[in-house]
Amino acid sequence: MGSLLVEILVKQGHQVRALSRGATPLPGAEAVRFDFAQPDQLGAVLEGVDAAYVLMPADNLSVTEYLTPVIRAAAVRRVKVVLQSVMGVEANEEDPYRQVELQLERSGLPYVILRPNWFSDNFHLMWSHDVRVGRLMLPAGAGETSFIDARDIAEAAAVALTSHRFDRQAFTLTGPRALSFSEAAAVVSRVTGQPLEYVAISEGAFIQRMCDAGFDAPYAEMLAALCAAVREQWTAATTDGVQVLTGHAARSFEQYAQERLKL
Repeated sequence: MGSLLVEILVKQGHQVRALSRGATPLPGAEAVRFDFAQPDQLGAVLEGVDAAYVLMPADNLSVTEYLTPVIRAAAVRRVKVVLQSVMGVEANEEDPYRQVELQLERSGLPYVILRPNWFSDNFHLMWSHDVRVGRLMLPAGAGETSFIDARDIAEAAAVALTSHRFDRQAFTLTGPRALSFSEAAAVVSRVTGQPLEYVAISEGAFIQRMCDAGFDAPYAEMLAALCAAVREQWTAATTDGVQVLTGHAARSFEQYAQERLKL
C-alpha cells in the first residue's frame, strides 16, 4: 500500500515523507526510518507534515499499542490522519482497530477512515508460493469475498489525504463483485494458463501449517479468524466507496488478475 500511495502522491506533485523500518528508498520521496515500537520518534517524523496515512505493519498485532501514540502525536501537531482500518470493525467496539478509530474520531482532528476488504493482491504477494505450486489451502469454506485491488485503495487514500471533501467520514472499500475462493482460483488459472486449486481446510490444519512455515501461533490464529469471517459471508458485501472517493468504479478481480499477476 505504501509504495503505491507514494507513487501517486509524487506524480501529483506533493512532497512526500515515506516512513519505514528500513528507510526504504522510493522515487521522489524522502525516505525516513521509523519504527512503531519507538514512539519517541514521532515528533521528528511528523514535523512539518500536513496529513499522514497511517497503517499497521502487516506482521504485527499490536494495533492499539502502535497506533494510539500516532493519533496522540498527530493531535498535538494538528496533522490530518487517514487511517487504514479493516472491513467490518465498526460492528465490534472491542476490536483493536475499532478502538483506534474511536480515538481518532474523538481527537478533534480532520480524519478519514478507510476499511478495505481482502486484497486481490494477496494472490501475487501473500499467496504467491501457493499460486505457483497450484494449490491454495485456506479455512475459508465456500464463503465469498469482494476482493479489492490495492491500487484502488491507494487512489482512494490519495484523495482522502489531499482533499477535505470527505473529512470525518469512514468508507468501506470493496471490489465490484463477491467471489468464492474457488471462483477466484478459476480466474487466476484462466489468466495465467496454469492450474490453481482452492482447497478448504480446517482452522486447526491451517494454523498448524502456518506455524510449520515459521509464523507464530497468535499471527496464524488471527489469519484463521479472518478466514472465519469469509466463511460467515461477512466479506461478501459490496460498496460504492471507491467510486465515491475516486470517481471511477472499483477494479474487478478479473482486471486485477490480467494486469498484476506475473508468475
